[in-house]
Amino acid sequence: MEDEIEFIIDSAKEGMEKAISHLKKQLANIRAGKASPSMVGGVMVEYYGSQTPLNQVANVNTPDARTISIQPFEKSLIGDIEKGIMQANLGFNPMNNGENVIISVPPLTEERRKQLTKQAKAEAEDAKVGVRNDRKSANNELKKLDISEDLLKASEEEVQQLTDTYIAQIDRILETKEKEIMTV
Repeated sequence: MEDEIEFIIDSAKEGMEKAISHLKKQLANIRAGKASPSMVGGVMVEYYGSQTPLNQVANVNTPDARTISIQPFEKSLIGDIEKGIMQANLGFNPMNNGENVIISVPPLTEERRKQLTKQAKAEAEDAKVGVRNDRKSANNELKKLDISEDLLKASEEEVQQLTDTYIAQIDRILETKEKEIMTV
């Protein structure tokens, strides 16, 4: 019986960890003023008839805080890379010099910072919902077990403490990201 309870709690913890790592990935895509290769991480490029992630057809780097430089493995891909960036609707205007695609990252306006903060809050809320769903699943699994009320209550409290810990962690991650976004 103890093993089953431990397994359920561990499963919930694993799910909550995944919610946190997913949140971190999503927040990495929200730019905070400084150019980073992850800003174009979701860009897909038409490559021999199929959609391919940008990082599989080109080197992406940031020579300075305001520029993203994309060097395609094949020069013939420059037009397709520009098209992929435009289709990704990232708000960038790509230019090329015949060898590289260059993106100048404009400084964020106050309005855009507020939009990005809202987007970050929405991602954090999604992560919290994920954590709460893991709590609910764990509690439902615990109720299915044939255990005493005291043991059930203690197990549910343990799951709740786990939930509180992860919710607080999400809040800290969001707070850090908001500061990063709002810093001019």
